[in-house]
Amino acid sequence: MTATNRQIRLAARPVGEVKPEDWEHRGVPLEEPGPGRFVGRTRAISLDPAMRGWLDDRPSYLPPVGIGEVMRAGSVVEVTASGHPDFQPGDHVVGTFGVQEYVVSDGRGALKVDTSLAPPSTYLGALGMPGMTAYFGLLDVGALKDGETVVVSGAAGAVGTIAGQIAKAKGCRVVGIAGGPEKCAMLTGELGFDAAIDYRADDVRKALREHAPDGIDVYFDNVGGDILDAALTRLAMHARVVVCGAISQYNNATPVQGPSNYLSLLVRRARMEGFVVFDYAKRYAEAAREISGWIGAGRVKVKEHVVRGTVDDFPETFQMLFRGENVGKLVLELA
Repeated sequence: MTATNRQIRLAARPVGEVKPEDWEHRGVPLEEPGPGRFVGRTRAISLDPAMRGWLDDRPSYLPPVGIGEVMRAGSVVEVTASGHPDFQPGDHVVGTFGVQEYVVSDGRGALKVDTSLAPPSTYLGALGMPGMTAYFGLLDVGALKDGETVVVSGAAGAVGTIAGQIAKAKGCRVVGIAGGPEKCAMLTGELGFDAAIDYRADDVRKALREHAPDGIDVYFDNVGGDILDAALTRLAMHARVVVCGAISQYNNATPVQGPSNYLSLLVRRARMEGFVVFDYAKRYAEAAREISGWIGAGRVKVKEHVVRGTVDDFPETFQMLFRGENVGKLVLELA
């Protein structure tokens, strides 16, 4: 009897917030691997804010997900059958395999991982794209220096938790911006941030004056909008603003809100630079080694929000990102 592969496909381009009817739940027959290919059963699926941008039909660093296509996503799969010499049953492999229960792959873009050293979720988080993003965003784009003041927005998310801890490991003062007292307490109490600002309850500009009295040397931006504007008013001389993402703007049905305080870049002789982590692919191993070392030494703690369910739980789990419900890396682990 042929196995059925459950998939989540894009049914319609979302306008504003993604709705249940924007997705198609489909079951298709599972292919045999054939020579040079392997079949893998999905164990964990990565959920990231950037995925919202992949649903819009507009120019970006990746082409949009097509209508009727399996939703693009990073995942870890366990090989169940193989005609590929480099992948054997029982191997665990990370790659951009999409939101589906099974994958048939020729191995391009696939990387074997050792789940005895770290769980699949960590290869999608601290040792995956979020960890790489935090590492290169801070150290290469942000040109971080020992002793500087770093402010991270979206600090309780997958990238933000790692970015703040890397900055601490590099000897910096770190201020995180997050939503809610529980997240802020986690940042200072568990992850070692020097201060945390609750954007829902605090006056962010006033709090930045208090916690960054000499100005912000590196602002790592994950949210855009009003928080970015507030940070621009507190830049130190020759500051660097690292544009990683803008989750506050992703569900806008109106044009994206740009920074009104951008002239601070001129006054403070600062720079604002966006980046895409894929540009650093040849150096991922370098980053993974250093992050693994920090984790082993207890200088970086892994924060993950793992939801256990099925492929069909993807749409509702995805919305957690935009309701601010996740702490750390959000992963859908398949039962």
